[in-house]
Parts: sequence; structure tokens; C-alpha cells
Amino acid sequence: MILNAVLFGHGSHEAAWRSPNMRATAPLELSHWVDCARLAEDAGFDGVFLGDILCLQDRPEQHPSEALDPLMVLAALAGVTDRLRLIGTASTSFNHPVHLARRLLTLNHLSGGRAGWNIVTSSYPQEARLFGWPEMPSTKERYDLAEEVVSAVQSLWSAWGDSHRTADKATGQWLDMAPKEVQLEGGFGQINGTLNLSPAPYARPLLAQAGSSPTGLRFAARHADQVFTVQSDINGAKAFRAQVRQGAIEAGRHPDAVCVLPGLVPFVAETKQAAEDDLADLTRLIGMAHILPKLERFTGLSFAGLDPDRPLPYGPNDVSEITFSNSRAHLLVAQAEREGMTLRQFAARFAAGRGHLLVVGTGRDVAETMQTWVDAGAADGFNIMPPLLPSGIQTFGIHVMPHLSR
Repeated sequence: MILNAVLFGHGSHEAAWRSPNMRATAPLELSHWVDCARLAEDAGFDGVFLGDILCLQDRPEQHPSEALDPLMVLAALAGVTDRLRLIGTASTSFNHPVHLARRLLTLNHLSGGRAGWNIVTSSYPQEARLFGWPEMPSTKERYDLAEEVVSAVQSLWSAWGDSHRTADKATGQWLDMAPKEVQLEGGFGQINGTLNLSPAPYARPLLAQAGSSPTGLRFAARHADQVFTVQSDINGAKAFRAQVRQGAIEAGRHPDAVCVLPGLVPFVAETKQAAEDDLADLTRLIGMAHILPKLERFTGLSFAGLDPDRPLPYGPNDVSEITFSNSRAHLLVAQAEREGMTLRQFAARFAAGRGHLLVVGTGRDVAETMQTWVDAGAADGFNIMPPLLPSGIQTFGIHVMPHLSR
């Protein structure tokens, strides 16, 4: 069971930053990330994962959306950890392949071969405007560019395959032969030359990807070692994992080469009631003025004039074919329809984990849910999304890990 600790700023819950024991500016300070990484390694996690968005989000005056560069944070964490895989997000839409190839190899060298790249195409319209684009391209266009960028990055790495670093001071020989030159052209522009850093002596960085659209699934099946996904229903998760594995076979890969990791938000305590109380405490801190516009952008639906305490009048077929996060929007709205959620409940559910599997209970409850999913073929492991950081990592280690170990 692969376990990554997901480090989302203050925590995965939208109201985490308002928690009484939270230092409001903690994610802007290195000590916060060091605490998270050390606790994750001590608890027995396999890796840590940092997401990224290249813009201020909706209503930045009401909710923190400042963010440090994840690869720079992970480079710092390489020096205070020994074992954790360090997975950072970087966009194929707004980064040249040469920059990506070099930054990821740098992290791989600094960490002793523990780097990972979460490949994203970016989707926020604010990101497009920030980089001077009139609008965000379609899903197909973004994945076409991603295919070119990822292939170019891999070509830059593999060009060193026949060249070996001898570093022989006696003979004055650094390489036994010069690496190949790469000549490529694509939506990113041109590449003519060689990356000035060899992957040796390490294997290439791990590749992760989180697309769930048909296009994203095919992309993940071709390239990803780990596929991150939003699943809250075990049957849907089984079907998704089967699709990924079949896609890997069609791409000429062994299905076991691709591991599917759903996100899991654990509210865990000594008793189920205490865990429910923790969730309720954070739910009370949700600002509806902040969360509803964000939810509208996420789903493409309008909530203006709706009674927040009446059932949501939408189903998955009402979700427009938006370019933002269409597959996840469908999953969220389908869950709301299935469970008869009111708009207020829907907003609270979104704030708690954006549609990921939410488990509220004791450590045994959480561990048994995880084991059930893995045994059923619905997951190869999980991206654990603590609602509060860094305390949620320690809580998971204390309450859940001993049951998983047994």
C-alpha cells in the first residue's frame, strides 16, 4: 500500500487556516514544511506530495492562496529527510522542457534519487491571463502540448544514456564520451542541444499524473508511475483503476507499472464522535462567500438565489463541458445527487476534501476502509490529505498506521 502525505498549505480543509491552533502564515515559512516532512517520514509515509497553482485563486482577500514554488520547497526538504519520495507539481503549459528537465534532475541529485514530478496541464483561467494567453486552451490542446513537453523532457534525460561520468582526475577525463544532442520542435518552441546535467547515477524521477478525463487517462497510462485520482465510491474506483491498467497494456506497459492512488481525507480520533466533532468544528469556519464562487468555478454551475438548505437542484448531466476540471465536477455533483445533499452540505463536502474519499472515525475505521479498497482492487495506495497540517500527519501516524502495520 503506497502512502503519500499530501501537503496542501495549512491542510486539505478549506477552513484549515482559521483553526484556532493554526499559525495563519505557517505555509510561508520553511519550518512548517520541515515539520510536515519529518513527521511524515517518522510516521512511515512513502512520500510527500506538493500541489501547485500558478495564480491567485478567487477572492484572495478572503482566503489564502499565496503559494511557494513546490520544487524549491522539496529541495529544502531533501536535506532534512532520508527516505521520503519528494513529489512536486510543475505545469507543462507554462514551463519549457529544458527548465523542467533540469529542475527535476537537480531535485533528484539533491535528494539522492527521490524526486517525483506531478505532471499538470494547468486549468485556471487566471493562469492563462497571468501568462498572457487570451484564454485557457481546450483539454485536448493542453494535453497535446503536455505530450510534447513530457516526451521532450524524457528525450533530454535519455540523451545521456550512452555517456558515462568517469570524473578521472589522473587522466583529466570527465565523461567517456559526449552525450547526444537533442533536436526537437513543438508547441514549446525548439530544442537544439544537450541538457547540462546527467541523470546518473540515479534512475529518472518518478512521474505522477492526475487527469481523469478520457484524454487524461490515456496520457497517464502512457507516462505515469502513479496516478492520482478523486474517487469517493469503491465501485467507481475499481472501474477507474481497471481503465488505467487496461490503458497501460494498450500503451505497451505492464499494468503493475502504474499505481492508482485515490485521495483520502481522514478525520481520525480516539472515538468516532470526537472525529465527527473535529469535522464539525472546521465546517463552522467555512466562509460561504468564499466557497460558493469557488464551487461555481469548479462545477460550472450557478448557485445564485438557491436556498442553501434545500437539496441541490442539479445532477451530473447539468455540468457544462468546461475546460477547468470537468471529470471531478461530474464526480462531485453525482455524489451530491446520490446522497441528496443540500447546497450547504454540498459546499461543506467540497470544503472538506473537494470530492475525495472522506473517512470520519477511529484509526481502525480508517485503516479498515483503506484495506477494503486495496483488497477490492480499487487502489494501490492512497494520497493521504490531512485536514490540518502538520498535526494531521502525526494524528494519522498515531491512530491509523499501527492498524495498517498489523
